[in-house]
Amino acid sequence: MKIPSDRSDADRRLRQADRLARVLRVLQLLQSRARWNAKSIAQELECSERTFYRDREVLELAGVPLTYDKEWQCYRLRPDYSFPVLSLSDEEVVGLATANAATHAKGLNIDAGAEPTTEKYLAVRPDATDLFGEASNLTQILDLKLVDHSKHLEIIRTIQWALIERKQITGKYHSPHESGPVTLTLHPFRLCLVKSAWYVVARPVDADQPITLRPTRFKSVRMIDEPAEIPDDFDLAEYFGNAWAVYRGEQTYDIKLLFTAEAADVVTETQWHHTQTVKRHKNGTATLSFHVDGLNEIVRWVVGWAGRVKVIQPEELRELVIDQHRRAIEHNSSR
Repeated sequence: MKIPSDRSDADRRLRQADRLARVLRVLQLLQSRARWNAKSIAQELECSERTFYRDREVLELAGVPLTYDKEWQCYRLRPDYSFPVLSLSDEEVVGLATANAATHAKGLNIDAGAEPTTEKYLAVRPDATDLFGEASNLTQILDLKLVDHSKHLEIIRTIQWALIERKQITGKYHSPHESGPVTLTLHPFRLCLVKSAWYVVARPVDADQPITLRPTRFKSVRMIDEPAEIPDDFDLAEYFGNAWAVYRGEQTYDIKLLFTAEAADVVTETQWHHTQTVKRHKNGTATLSFHVDGLNEIVRWVVGWAGRVKVIQPEELRELVIDQHRRAIEHNSSR
């Protein structure tokens, strides 16, 4: 059966558009700070390495300054090369305004990087200024209850650049479990925002396993000219496991908490933990269940619902909650 010529032309145009989109995506990947080689790009785009090599030839013919860095085993673009600004839809502009508002939240302290980027975009897209301004005025983020990182911006930036450059860091760190500051030299793995604070996951040079540290507890930190060894298979979610927040205990507990009817609607509005399951009861109460590694962090959260929650299991958590209440009573009843 002969395929109509108009169908053939449509298919050809579709294939050309698909290839163009893929080539542009390759260019976007190469402009990022990540290290991309033929294998990783092929995996990202779900194509063969041979297809990537053909796309690379298209970029080279178009005059894109593309080279292969043998030391880092990845492709690089010339530093002064810039990708043309893409047009954003109205929905995307509103999304940009929302993201910009989030970066201004007190405690995050990352607005220095977000605002100049936004200004550069609006400079080339003045037609989007009114919509962006309206969305920004009507979208605000207040009182996230985050740790104040404003005095530690330089430390956070140093850690970020060490991660980007894959370099070690060294500095004086004050832990609440130590009598004074200790000097640490670290292989930084990740910088992450968890619950209310920024944390850095790093492996001390004299240890086999990574640890979790707060940047705000560094008295000083600097990047040193020594390569950081970051495992390619490191997974942040796997590292934290089922920790309630960031400090993972050695034992996993199946936790069941029964909340009163007056608290049930409020407590079930929020996903407190990624293992959370909820069961509502006919009398208005609710049972929340979790699988948590360690009890030291969750006990403080349970105590915060005092008078509105009952620990069904485990017994160890119930005893910790009772002990916390007992200590609170003794502390507040002393004269």
